[in-house]
Amino acid sequence: IEDPVGRACMHTTSVWALILIGSLSPAAAYLTPNQPAAGALFRGRALSSCERLRGGAAVARRQAGAPARLAARMALGEMYPEMCVFDLDACLWDKEMFEMSHVPTETVSGDLNGRGAGVVGAMSGRAKISLHKGALIALQEVHDGKYPGMKIAAASSADTPFAVKVGRQTLKMLEVVPGVTVWDLLLRENRGKDVNQIGRSPPLSSDKSKTHFPILREATGVPYDRQLFFDDCNWGDHCGKVERACTENGQGVVTVRTPNGLREEDWREGLRKYALSRTQAVVR
Repeated sequence: IEDPVGRACMHTTSVWALILIGSLSPAAAYLTPNQPAAGALFRGRALSSCERLRGGAAVARRQAGAPARLAARMALGEMYPEMCVFDLDACLWDKEMFEMSHVPTETVSGDLNGRGAGVVGAMSGRAKISLHKGALIALQEVHDGKYPGMKIAAASSADTPFAVKVGRQTLKMLEVVPGVTVWDLLLRENRGKDVNQIGRSPPLSSDKSKTHFPILREATGVPYDRQLFFDDCNWGDHCGKVERACTENGQGVVTVRTPNGLREEDWREGLRKYALSRTQAVVR
C-alpha cells in the first residue's frame, strides 16, 4: 500500500478518524449531499484533516529513517566534525611541558606507524617527547584527507611562558609523516593561519571554556556544536567545563577525556560520539 493515510481518507472509516481527532462533530458526519453548504464544510474539514494526517505521517517517516541515514553516513565516514581540537600535554603527546628542562633542539628518528622513518621524538634534556599512538593515527588520517574540510587546532593551558615555548617548538619538530610536522598540518588545515591557543597568559587563562574556545570560535568561524575536543583532564575537568559553557544551536562541544593519553580507541570514540550528537540534532 503506497499511501495508507490517503487511502483511509477515501473510505467511510476516515470519518470516524476525523471525529476522534476532534476535526469533525458526530452530527456533521451524517450530512448528506442534499445539504450543499454543510456538505462543503464537511469536505473542506475532511481535506484539511487528511492533509494534516499525511503531513504527520511524513514527519514520522523522516524521523524513523534518521538512524538508518546516520548509520549509512557513519559507514561512509561522512559525519565528522568541522573542527577537532586537541589538548597537548598528556593528551596529544606523552609529557607535561612544565616538567621539561630545555626547549627541544635535538630529534629522535623512528618509524611513523609504517609510513616511513621520521621524527618520533623531541629531546628536552634527557626527556623524549613523543606523540601518543592514537594521536599519530588521528593526525595521519587528517593528513591523508580522510575528513575533507575538517580543521584541527590545539588548546593547551600550559602554565608558564617557558612551557609554551617548549610546546610550540615540539609541534614544529614531531612529524606526522616523513617531512610533515604537526605544526605544518595545523597550519595547512587553517590555510596557513595560526589559530592555536596555547598557554594561560592574557588573553588566555586557565579556563579553556572562557578563553581558548571563544577565541577559537571567533578565529575559525566553526560553531561550538560542530567541534570535537580531546583533553586528558588530569588537572581539572576541562571537557566538562567546555561542554557546559560552549554551546550553540542547543548543543555543546562534543568532548572526550583521555586520562591515559590519546589512544586510537579514544579517537574512534570521539568520532562516534560526535556523529551521534549530530543525529540527535537531525531527529529533533
